[in-house]
Amino acid sequence: MNESDNRNNGSIHGNRDPKEDEDRGDVGREAAEKVAGLLERCKALQDAANTHSARIKYDSQILSQQATSVVADIKNVRSFINSAQDEINPRLAEKLEEDLFRARSMVYEGDAASLLPAKPNGYFLSTLLGPVNVRAPRNDVRLKVKEEYNSYRDRTAILFLAFPVILLALKNWCWNGCFPALPVQLYQAWLLFFYTSLALRENILRVNGSDIRPWWVYHHYCAMVMALVSLTWGLQGHPSCIRKQQGVRLFLAWAVMQGIAMLLQNRYQRQRLYTRIALGKAGRMDVVWGETSGVKGQIWVLYPLLFLLQIFQFSIGALLLRTSITEDESEWQMVACGLLLLIMAVGNFSNTVATVVAKAKIKAKMKQTKHMIQRMSSPGLVKKSS
Repeated sequence: MNESDNRNNGSIHGNRDPKEDEDRGDVGREAAEKVAGLLERCKALQDAANTHSARIKYDSQILSQQATSVVADIKNVRSFINSAQDEINPRLAEKLEEDLFRARSMVYEGDAASLLPAKPNGYFLSTLLGPVNVRAPRNDVRLKVKEEYNSYRDRTAILFLAFPVILLALKNWCWNGCFPALPVQLYQAWLLFFYTSLALRENILRVNGSDIRPWWVYHHYCAMVMALVSLTWGLQGHPSCIRKQQGVRLFLAWAVMQGIAMLLQNRYQRQRLYTRIALGKAGRMDVVWGETSGVKGQIWVLYPLLFLLQIFQFSIGALLLRTSITEDESEWQMVACGLLLLIMAVGNFSNTVATVVAKAKIKAKMKQTKHMIQRMSSPGLVKKSS
């Protein structure tokens, strides 16, 4: 029975229908023609895309040269107006300054910004991301990056305040006055992530045209290093854990004050920034300042809190350094954290004072300009001059 089946199979395969073979040949030729047609279309598409890319590259080079020339002219005109400010009518000078700001905003905040020479990524971005172009090609994408950064600051400010409050509360309620190592290390790990993500986002914003003070980014670098060092700092092993953890308690108390200041800044400065953008005095890519600045209307609330924070931060750093000198078995983490706290406190204080002085100078200049305009427009002065 098996032999008969094999003979039947052999006869089936050996005696194929010629019409069936012809149909298969037609299908094969049709498939080959379709593949060949697709290849021709893909080749034509590739050639058209290459031509299109070359044309875009050429047009971008021409527009980039024009944008660079316009930026240079804006700087030259601004320098000319500043040098001849005494010889220009104050009202005209104020109008020219507003027009120059609008001209600059058109270039730096529109789609023309992508045509300007890109800022270098810097060592931090290059180390984390490599040679990647992080500059957004369109203005709406850059604004979306800025808004996401602001939202991130709002979310993390609440966590920045909640973490130390919970740790300090549990210290007395559950832990008998001494912190376990794990919760504090988890908080330090979160701080490392927080400051690293802030520094990463701020560097990307700077590449995309945001006006961020360099110290703000450097401050976050120092905070990153301090959080990394704190992760290796043993919190136990001393006969008196309260004495050993004194620096931790002071740091958490400082973090509570810092969290309150961040919440105040995020609320008031955001409103002030939107107002300045609407008045044409700030760019749409600008962001609120960091831990070292306040705005008008906060002088009786935020500035005292900022100065108190900086004094407290300096005191904690000095206390850690003094303890490392007086203690018989001092740890290198204590010296490193003390030095970093002192550096950050001095830098924050200097930038806060610089902000206050700059705002005072701007306010005095505005009053002087307004006074000169009133004098020139007064009727008595007009009659006397005529």
